[in-house]
Amino acid sequence: MSQTLHAPTTEFEKTDRCAGLDHRPRVLLGKMGLDGHDRGVKVIARALRDSGVHVVYSGLWQTPRSLAISARDEDCDVIAASMMSNSHLVLGPKLLESLREFGRPDLPVHMGGIIPQNDIPVLQSAGVKRVFTTGVGLLDIVEAVKTAVAPLAQTVPSSHATAQLARDISLAHLGRPVRSGAKKARPKRVIGVTGSPGAGKSTLVAALASEHARRSESSHSLGRVAVVAFDPMSPITGGALLGDRLRVDFNRLEEKVYYRSLAISGEDYATLNDVLELIGGAGFETVFVETVGAGQNETKIRRHVDRTAVVLVPGMGDAIQMDKAGILEIADVFVCNKADHHGQNELIRDLRDIAGRRTVIETIATQGKGVTELYESLMG
Repeated sequence: MSQTLHAPTTEFEKTDRCAGLDHRPRVLLGKMGLDGHDRGVKVIARALRDSGVHVVYSGLWQTPRSLAISARDEDCDVIAASMMSNSHLVLGPKLLESLREFGRPDLPVHMGGIIPQNDIPVLQSAGVKRVFTTGVGLLDIVEAVKTAVAPLAQTVPSSHATAQLARDISLAHLGRPVRSGAKKARPKRVIGVTGSPGAGKSTLVAALASEHARRSESSHSLGRVAVVAFDPMSPITGGALLGDRLRVDFNRLEEKVYYRSLAISGEDYATLNDVLELIGGAGFETVFVETVGAGQNETKIRRHVDRTAVVLVPGMGDAIQMDKAGILEIADVFVCNKADHHGQNELIRDLRDIAGRRTVIETIATQGKGVTELYESLMG
């Protein structure tokens, strides 16, 4: 799909093209193979979002297994996979095989890229639902995603426990009845991570979840870990771009972390407690919750979590602003992320003035620095 676009994105009208469907379409966009270019797929992601679709972007260099796990855990309606490496005849069937392995053989797969016409029947006979070649318009892609939407049943067509958990979460988040057999229990630990946009919350949460997964390999008492990541929903179209999970290396972690992206309006965490109880009932003991981080008043998450980390970065001047708005009052742990940036000393000084006996930790999430200390502080 990455090769289909030539017109600037500003020509695409923002309007809700998904009104009347059973639910907002959830589409997983992924780049399989060695394709290192994502401009085209980002244009598609924005066009889908601007049409009212909830778009989960999993990033570059994905494997068929990682895409299948992501699509299952996100309870997507369709996978849209693209590649440039002339490997579609190998990767397409492997993706379908991985979907069967991970409990969602019913998920339709759309593929795009530089695909010869002679290969299209081969892919379709293997089970690929739609194939897009160069020149396909954005509205055609939107319509293809819409046609993949069917009413959400209470059960998925497999006995895979994680696939069923994903469906339970979808229904709970939509405020619909969940199957009667769904187990519910509050996880042992629920940790909230909040802060301003651009503070590096997604990278930090990914590092914390990976640290937990690493430690749980040698200590079964830690239990399994999950992440719930919230992103904002467009007030114009109802669409959303859910891009937090691309910070997690699912090619390496695979099923060691359950990751779920959800879209909300404002700070509407009304369904979060139900979602957490479903995750806990499925056997996950630790859950990291990443907030939308829409501004300086992200405080409601405190009602739903056991401990809260507030993430700030040097040079943004938001420590005093957040103190005025009250967001720093909810912190159990303060995090100065991007601690290698100019202004780090001033931010640390301000935080220590505010923190009292609360912990202040410096991190560089992209390098893994300070993650161990933060993890131990939050888990303590």
